[in-house]
Amino acid sequence: MSSYIDRARKTFEIEERSIRATGAKLDSIAFERACQLILQSAGRVIVTGVGKSGHIANKIASTLASTGTPAFFLHPGEAAHGDVGMVQSEDVLIVLSKSGVSDELLALYPSLRRIGVPIIAITCAPESKLALTAVESDGAVLLVHCEEEACPHDLAPTASTTAMLVLGDALAIALLEAREFSSADFARLHPAGALGRKLTFSVNDLMASGESVPRVEEAATMNQVMMEMSRKRFGATAVTNGEHVIGIITDGDLRRFFESHATIDTHAVRAKDIMTCAPRTILSGTLAINALHAMEDSAPKVMQLLVVREDGTLEGIIHMHDIVKAGIS
Repeated sequence: MSSYIDRARKTFEIEERSIRATGAKLDSIAFERACQLILQSAGRVIVTGVGKSGHIANKIASTLASTGTPAFFLHPGEAAHGDVGMVQSEDVLIVLSKSGVSDELLALYPSLRRIGVPIIAITCAPESKLALTAVESDGAVLLVHCEEEACPHDLAPTASTTAMLVLGDALAIALLEAREFSSADFARLHPAGALGRKLTFSVNDLMASGESVPRVEEAATMNQVMMEMSRKRFGATAVTNGEHVIGIITDGDLRRFFESHATIDTHAVRAKDIMTCAPRTILSGTLAINALHAMEDSAPKVMQLLVVREDGTLEGIIHMHDIVKAGIS
């Protein structure tokens, strides 16, 4: 009996062969026809399949929807009990079936013909009822090539469904590129994902603003500076002349000042005497990920940035911890 790892490697080999054969033998005319049907459609892409093929169909529908092609999965059993009403003539139907003769799918074909929806068949059987129905509907047939399943009994769908999955991904990516679907578009459809947060969250979404912003006038006393920094807990305070930022005082600035002025009368010291002039700032509306990069790339590295408007007036302050806490890194 073969070892577990031998069986695992054999599975990889069989499924890889199926993927490679499907890619090498992919009919360019049929694939282009499938892409054009979807791109020119005024409706949605509806993907269906039975059993393991159904699970793959569900994933393909999800990938299409997340990459700019409106799509959803239709369960063939539910379709036969009324959900076929979701299908309209302006839609495109993708049907997955290794054999092309699944009873649940066969039962749908008369209704689909009446609706007049074009069908894209993904199957291993070019002469099957599914393939013939796809041709009759002015659709397309995308063939999956699978000499054997990874299952030693050649029964459980494994290599065939893997190749179907890759073929569905190939279709989705071809459509993505044809639509010039960008990473910003992807982020718009994935607002909760890491990429979505990186490409949609601006400093305005995460910064402190209004009364929460530590700020003192340039004539503020040392005590006022320290009280403001302690109260607002950003480890820094903006120094302003009216509404315009002219400097920043950080914990490090205070420490260095006291180290070099051990005997000075702090009551005589003003914010303008210890501030760092021309502080690092970031414009309002800038992506939070860019603010994080600005903090990390600065020399020396800073933990906070003042957020300013185009005219240099203070709008807020953002801390590195707030950006990282939001899942942006």
